[in-house]
Amino acid sequence: MTTRRFPIIGVTCSIFQVAGRPRLGQNQTYLDVLVRAGAAPLLIPNLTDQALLRTVFESMDGLLLSGGDDVDPAHYGETRHEKCGTITPGRDVAELALIPWAMDKGKPILAICRGIQVLNVALGGSLYQDIKAQIPGAHRHDWHRGHPRNYPAHVVEITAQARLAGLLGATSMPVNSLHHQAVKEVALRLIVAGRTPDGIVEAVEAEGHPFAIGVQWHPEELAGSDPRAEGLFDAFVQACRDDK
Repeated sequence: MTTRRFPIIGVTCSIFQVAGRPRLGQNQTYLDVLVRAGAAPLLIPNLTDQALLRTVFESMDGLLLSGGDDVDPAHYGETRHEKCGTITPGRDVAELALIPWAMDKGKPILAICRGIQVLNVALGGSLYQDIKAQIPGAHRHDWHRGHPRNYPAHVVEITAQARLAGLLGATSMPVNSLHHQAVKEVALRLIVAGRTPDGIVEAVEAEGHPFAIGVQWHPEELAGSDPRAEGLFDAFVQACRDDK
């Protein structure tokens, strides 16, 4: 009897405190949607030892860069703005190693919220450290207090020629918004695939790569109610399956 081989997708972790002790983990919604799409999720520790991290990387068929703390501005050559939030040095080190490895080996990447930001930084781009403080006239993009995480906060206009538009089957869609930072200078290896009406970059993708897409919203929170969000994960997992 043949055992089905599920693609293994590494999911980067956040660090948080429980009873004064640091814990690594991630929101269940990321794992649930990957499982529904037919993947086996693997939580990636914030390993700073490159040999250990490479061992984990080699076991993966794809990389999901999840949401979380801010990227240290030192990684894109800036001093820290007073509105920059919590940074996690070990996570920065791990993700900034994983991304070029995945790009070079053609492993599929789906980057979400912080993920799109660290993807851009890893490939040479920069970030706005706080939208409200640094972009006059920008709409509100951070968490809308009193609303659920799938609250449709604004619309994203997606470039018709972008791969993302084909995957979603749409060039405009309402999305949730849970971020205070955003892509500023876009890395040379990336193209802008979507923006909000106020001009904020909300989606990027890498040309010439099997699947490297970043979105600023949280499709894992929308997947239960929006087939387009679910379809994005289906396409990502299929790319990981094809790449095995």
